[in-house]
Amino acid sequence: MIYKNLNDLTINESKHLLDRAGGIQDVTETVSSILGDVKAKGDAALRQYTKQFDGVDTDTIEVDSGTIEAALDTIEPNLLEHLKTAADNIRAFHRAQLGESQWFMESAPGIMLGQKTTPLAVVGAYVPGGRAAYPSTALMTVIPAKVAGVRKVIVCTPPGLDGVNPLTLAAAHIAGADHIYQVGGVQAVGAMAYGTESVPAVDKIVGPGNVYVTAAKMMVRDRCEIDFPAGPSEVLIIADDTADSGFIAADMLAQAEHDPNAVSALVTTSGDVAQKVEASLLELARTAQRKEIIQQSLENAAILVTDSMDKCIEFSNRFAPEHLEIMTGDDEKVLEEITNAGSIFLGRYTPVSVGDYASGTNHVLPTAGYARIYSGLNVDHFIKKSTIQKFTRDGLMKLEDTITSLAEAEGLNAHAEAVKKRLQ
Repeated sequence: MIYKNLNDLTINESKHLLDRAGGIQDVTETVSSILGDVKAKGDAALRQYTKQFDGVDTDTIEVDSGTIEAALDTIEPNLLEHLKTAADNIRAFHRAQLGESQWFMESAPGIMLGQKTTPLAVVGAYVPGGRAAYPSTALMTVIPAKVAGVRKVIVCTPPGLDGVNPLTLAAAHIAGADHIYQVGGVQAVGAMAYGTESVPAVDKIVGPGNVYVTAAKMMVRDRCEIDFPAGPSEVLIIADDTADSGFIAADMLAQAEHDPNAVSALVTTSGDVAQKVEASLLELARTAQRKEIIQQSLENAAILVTDSMDKCIEFSNRFAPEHLEIMTGDDEKVLEEITNAGSIFLGRYTPVSVGDYASGTNHVLPTAGYARIYSGLNVDHFIKKSTIQKFTRDGLMKLEDTITSLAEAEGLNAHAEAVKKRLQ
């Protein structure tokens, strides 16, 4: 863990915190080989790599409806209700993001301009497995696609020895997934990009994954679109002397339990808060259930102290965190200055956990500084927009000289003639 004044960061320490997108080049050759096999061999390659990486022999790649119904029956009714509550909140929030499916404006008499929104036809959602089950990610990826109007949404998720985790199956079903496939990793990305005998090719792949999955998503963009690169999870907390150090430590611990490569960072104007957070965090880590993962993750952590809130904000915007918590005396004032963050959590009673599970906002977010240029998953990821124009003869006459002059200046005389012919 780095603990020091923000101004005293070494070049290497600063690079460690701000340049978090490393690792993809290291796996490119392996990923390319697997993708090539999936493209060439289809389902046979999926079975091969599922056996190799997951230790699972599978005859059927798609999870059948009977297995899904059985999974629903094994889940405690109370937990099932909580999944449905989370799904309802996610659905309501993403419905609020929808705009008009078609609109027109009259820019001048005889000139009508507009836009038509069309959902993608087929979307693939990747839901990670491995160290833990992530039913929440099934909700977060499938529901916005369905809200946007995508006709077919498929889910790929790695199986365990007993198949796909029942919670993941239940969540995908509740979210409205049309098909669920028990295949994970690079091979799942390849299946969704190229299509196999069992898995259809999709228009877009969304969802988080490890460095291999992220690299695979970036390498298939010649065949389908992706949401954005999404790597190990991260949180940055901005705090002043009004913040509760126990809450901050709990939130950093929660982030650290995700993955050994997860990043938890605090930047604060209070040395007293910083010291208390460090002591509390180390104590919590010693007794945590996932302490081995947490202790590895805390090697990536940082507690930074600076003398002004402006410097905290400046660092945050450079860091461009996946999750940003603001615990200050005036969190909304700080919010006004934030330009780069995947999802923002205001006040002492708004931990990242609320967005991870149940508030309704999406937890599939850009990491590794990509919040500078990408938005978190939302309905706009699942639609495309076509512009529309309709001119009358008078409307075309208004722009005749502008169109023909520009076309002729570019040497595209046929473009000019297409206008002149209509007005002769």
